[in-house]
Amino acid sequence: MTWRPVGLTRDVPAGRVMRAWVDGQDAVVWRSTRGVLSAWDNRCPHRGMALSHGFVRGEDLACLYHGWHYGAEGGVCSLIPSHPDLTPPDTIKTRAFQSAESDGVIWVRLEGSPDLAPIDLAPPAIAPGLDPLRSFEIRASEGDIAHGAAAKPFEPAILSLLFNPIAHDRTLVTVLIDAQATSDQRKLASRWCEDVRREVEA
Repeated sequence: MTWRPVGLTRDVPAGRVMRAWVDGQDAVVWRSTRGVLSAWDNRCPHRGMALSHGFVRGEDLACLYHGWHYGAEGGVCSLIPSHPDLTPPDTIKTRAFQSAESDGVIWVRLEGSPDLAPIDLAPPAIAPGLDPLRSFEIRASEGDIAHGAAAKPFEPAILSLLFNPIAHDRTLVTVLIDAQATSDQRKLASRWCEDVRREVEA
C-alpha cells in the first residue's frame, strides 16, 4: 500500500466533506473550519452510517444519522447530542488514515500513524512546472486508460496523469497540466479528458 491521489486541494475547501477510495478502503476526506485535513474510515463507529454524508461543525465532523461528533484531531468522539453533558470515552473514535497535500493534490495512505508523517513517508512530489487541472473517475483499468491516453496525445501543453485504482474496472484519474498553459489550452485539455473517457469506456 502507498500514497494514493484522491482529489484536488481546491475541491475540498474548509467545511467540505468528500468520499474517496484508497486501496479498496471506503474513506471520507474532509477539512475542518480552520483548515485541518483528515481522512478516516467512512463509517460512523456508532451505527455504521457513512460519514461522507455528514457535515462539518467547526473542528468536528458530525454523522448525519444521530449527529455524533468526531474531532479533526484524532477522530475521537467529542459530542453525543442525546447526552450533551456526557464526556464520551476516548475509545469511541474513527479509524484515521494518513493524509497530506502536495502541489494542489490530496493524498491518502492507509498504513502508518495519521499523527506523524516522517519525511521519508511524504507523498510523491509533483514534477516542477505542473498544475492540477482536474480529477475524475473512468470506468476502466489503469492500463486501459494509459493505453487510451497514449493513443490520443494532447498537444501543445504538457499533461501528466496520476492514477488511483478504485476497483479492477474503475480508476480515479488526476490530471496535471503545464503551469504555463493558457486558459484555452486548459479548456482543450478538459475536453481531451472527456474524449479519452468516452473512448476508453466504449
